Amino acid sequence: MSAVLSAFFVSPTVQTALVVGTVVAVVSGIVGVFTITRGESFAGHALADLGAVGGSGAFLLGVSQLWGFVLAGVVSAVAMEAIGTRRLEGRDVATGVVFGAGMGLTALFLTLDTLIGGSSNAAISVLFGSLFSVDSRLVPVIVALGAATLAIVAAVWRWVSLETLDRDLAAARGVPTRGASTLFLIALALSVQLSSLSIGAILSTALLIGPAATALLFTRRLGTAAALAAVIAVGQVGVGCLVSFASYDWFGGNSWPVSFTIVAAVFLTYMGARAVDALRPLVHRTAVA
Repeated sequence: MSAVLSAFFVSPTVQTALVVGTVVAVVSGIVGVFTITRGESFAGHALADLGAVGGSGAFLLGVSQLWGFVLAGVVSAVAMEAIGTRRLEGRDVATGVVFGAGMGLTALFLTLDTLIGGSSNAAISVLFGSLFSVDSRLVPVIVALGAATLAIVAAVWRWVSLETLDRDLAAARGVPTRGASTLFLIALALSVQLSSLSIGAILSTALLIGPAATALLFTRRLGTAAALAAVIAVGQVGVGCLVSFASYDWFGGNSWPVSFTIVAAVFLTYMGARAVDALRPLVHRTAVA
């Protein structure tokens, strides 16, 4: 095991994956807490899939998928907020409309990637991704986008917190609810698209929802939950990278996809937390008795 750990930490590919994974995990954990408490998990899922439009289009044009993911995500977030007016039902309808159109474009672009671009890896790269294939030259850009996302969350933290608790009260206190919602959706889009680059558009919501849901099992205080979710997500990414790296030797040169191992870590952590949460009343009654 020590030999595996030594090789793991000295590998340039792993070092890039850990830096990118840490940034993505911290951003996803913090944004994810607000996503769940605001009831916008479906919006996060839709933005992830819509990012595939930009990712597949960028692949076709021969530019970095990162820019395609980010552009498609931000445009989709603004469109969803602009169409969906003040009612949550309206936002659900808007999300569904934009989502359906986007998935159709993704299918078209992925087909063109294969027919025109001659690439058979486009679908796997866009939909499932891999931290181990992220270009190290993109690290500064990813860090900057992660910092920008956290800056947006910090700027609207009080507004979004109050709006999450009571939208009418927030409006009465002068909170620009439409602006706060738009900015948060942009932050959500950036978070999801960074995750899409790392583990793929289809799996990206695992990092958005899983760590945050786990943290919220233990605390309902937004600040504490956000910090805990970020720590949990970083741990899950690290474990997922290590297991994927180590599995190369287990299967004679064929390793488990890192996207799978990260999502597996997210799932197992959440299920373990649910088990602990379910046992707490029993332990408390036993202690009292």
